[in-house]
Amino acid sequence: MAAAAALVTLSDCARTRVAPLPPLPMATPVTPVPPTPSPRDAAVDAVVAALGSSVRARWAPFFRNANLPYPPPALALLVFKRERRLEVWGRGADGPWHRLDMLPILAASGLPGPKLRQGDRQVPEGIYRLVAFNPSSRFHLSMMLDYPNAYDVAIGEVDGRTELGGDIFIHGGADSIGCIAIGDRAIEDLFVLVADTGMENVTVIVAPHDPRDGILLAPVPGLPFTADLYRAIETALIEFRAPSGIVPIR
Repeated sequence: MAAAAALVTLSDCARTRVAPLPPLPMATPVTPVPPTPSPRDAAVDAVVAALGSSVRARWAPFFRNANLPYPPPALALLVFKRERRLEVWGRGADGPWHRLDMLPILAASGLPGPKLRQGDRQVPEGIYRLVAFNPSSRFHLSMMLDYPNAYDVAIGEVDGRTELGGDIFIHGGADSIGCIAIGDRAIEDLFVLVADTGMENVTVIVAPHDPRDGILLAPVPGLPFTADLYRAIETALIEFRAPSGIVPIR
């Protein structure tokens, strides 16, 4: 297994704060620089050891169908807020992306539009990385996004917003305060898959809705920066095309 990340315990989905990545001098949406992995905590290893064999057995047919090795060299999680859907995609060393599974999102608080400040209950929108596992989450297990990333910080500075919030997770259970809740079994499957793949090899794209059906992402009134943000998300999603007619498996 190639995964490495810090153990965190936070107040919402966990209990202590992990510092966000340092901001970069950027004013346009970009994929942030991957975080430097830390040695994986023993508590994370214990979860992976306990769940690993059964979770890998569940993933095995999905990877066979996609003709991908397990764990994959790269993994992408696509989150569509309106559809309440999280898609799991894998890619070989040089090949195209293959959709492995689609998971229902059981809760994601807020409305369409990006997260702007602490306490607005919004799920962020943008291109993110995972930066920490939390095996002691009050929502079973969780994985932390790097919100606010460099782009969020830069736009916040332009807008004069400093209290951007944080502690945004993909987690188990069915409750959300700005996080993405996918249920306990689904988070077990993702937790082990991300651990095996390596957190530094995972990209998370969060969009207000899925624009691949031809309905582009419309800028949010009063938030002019969302025009560029949404074009960046649409561009990032071009690589992720799947045959029509596939319904969620779980």
